[in-house]
This record gives sequence, C-alpha cells and structure tokens, in this order.
Amino acid sequence: MPLVLLASASERRRTLMSKKFGVDGVELFFTTLEGAEPEPSASLEVRLQVEASCLQKARAAASEQYTRDHPSLELIVVSDTLVEDPDDILVALGKPKDKMSAASTLIRLSGRRHKVWSSTAIMTRNGDGLDVGFGWRAKIWTDFSIVEFDEIGGQKMEDMIGSGSWIGKAGGYDLAGKAGSFSRIIEGEDVTVLGFSTRAIEELRNILV
Repeated sequence: MPLVLLASASERRRTLMSKKFGVDGVELFFTTLEGAEPEPSASLEVRLQVEASCLQKARAAASEQYTRDHPSLELIVVSDTLVEDPDDILVALGKPKDKMSAASTLIRLSGRRHKVWSSTAIMTRNGDGLDVGFGWRAKIWTDFSIVEFDEIGGQKMEDMIGSGSWIGKAGGYDLAGKAGSFSRIIEGEDVTVLGFSTRAIEELRNILV
C-alpha cells in the first residue's frame, strides 16, 4: 500500500487530497512543517516567489522526515499558494496578519481580477527532479488561475472580516467559503486557487489511481 504524506497545515489542502486520493490501496497521512512559512519577496515575480517557497518547503519536509524515519514512505507532497497584486507582478498578497491588513487586501482585490499561483512539489526517494536532500528528489509544477471579484460592499466586508474567514488564507479569502458569493474563476481551475498546481494533481492521479 503506497504511503503518501501531505506536509501542510492547510485544512482545504488536506480535504482536497482526501477526496481525490483517499482510495483503496493508498494510505494518506498529514503533518505540519515545523518551520515558519516562507515570507514573500518583492524582488521576484510572484510565479517565481511561489516556486521558491515550494522548494524551501520541500527541503524542510525532506529534513523533517529524515529525523522521523518512515522507511515505507514513498511520496511527500508540499505546496504553496500566493495571490498576485492586480497591479504589480512583483507583489504577493500573502496571509493577512490582522483584521486591518485583511481589510486592506480585500479592498485592493474588490471589483478587479487577479492571478492566484500555486506551486506543488511531488517528492520521491529515487525519482527524477531536484535533489532536496536526505535521499529525496522533487519535481515541481506551477500553475495559475484568474479570479474576478465583484465590488465588496460595506456590509459584506464587515461580514468577511468579522467571520475570520481570512485567517491563514493567501489574499485574505477562501473561494470555497464566504468569498464564493462574490468571486469566480474566469481562467484556470479551482484546484489551483484551493492550493495545488493542476498539473501536479494530474501527475498524482497517474501515480496513485
């Protein structure tokens, strides 16, 4: 039975993985990376920032699993998602730190279109890809979707901020949650907005199903 680890604290990623790959013959388990989340950098395009962050997570996962020693572990999956500022491809709108920054981010996205980038690494012990240490190699895929927001009125903004739905979410919103009432994907796939590269999910399906 293949043993597959998703190294992510994101509940939506865990739920999505379970729905897509929680099948007979595949054993999924989850863990949270111990280190701090990589901080976005304004010196790179957002698509490169998200790839760099995903690679950093892959190296952290390889190191942490080495210390835990799961000899039957065959695959590790890590992923990162960033929202690109509508006006600047060098600016990532990360996870808001408080209500004020959440409101500021949502105001910036209100009534506009933006790209959501997700980069996903699939790590194997003896496969192709980049050497990320401790006997693991990673192949990385990066995709984007374009999301369109309606204008967010005052009452809806208050509801969004008061609900706490922005907590832990890139761009301060969750398309599968409250934001779904005023936003839509106009290009790409929902899986990318929810946290995974579309092509990486297709690759996992080829491997596991």
